[in-house]
Amino acid sequence: MDGLISDLGDWLWWVVAIVLATLELIVPGIFLIWFAGAAALVGVIDIIFGPPLVWELAIFAVLSVLCAYFARKMIAQTSEETDHPTLNERGASLVGRLLLLDEAISHGRGKVSVDDSSWVAEGPDAEAGQQVRVVSVTGTILHVELVAKS
Repeated sequence: MDGLISDLGDWLWWVVAIVLATLELIVPGIFLIWFAGAAALVGVIDIIFGPPLVWELAIFAVLSVLCAYFARKMIAQTSEETDHPTLNERGASLVGRLLLLDEAISHGRGKVSVDDSSWVAEGPDAEAGQQVRVVSVTGTILHVELVAKS
């Protein structure tokens, strides 16, 4: 192993950076690219200053932590607000919606149809055909309340 490291010389950190960047393409997620960046920075430091391998490893460890920390901060800051906050949360988008019971709520459970699907509804006992309002959602269960007939 020492022979391989010494054979690579100044190229060691560039090879590590390329391997990590390649793994980033193969492995889902966005975390290895920051370590690849840290390795590339150590490669630059190695070319300019030429510190011993032990120092390079220490610098790589510190830069990896710093790159990951600042990347996390940067990603958190660039989160965009959307005009459709419940776009990928279908259940949450149903809160407040008025629906008709398909199956009577008996012992706290019944069924409602929402567009082209059927959902379990929990709430006070009610007859089929009664109008209900969705007040909250837990997983795939809609919590409903009865709507007073006017």
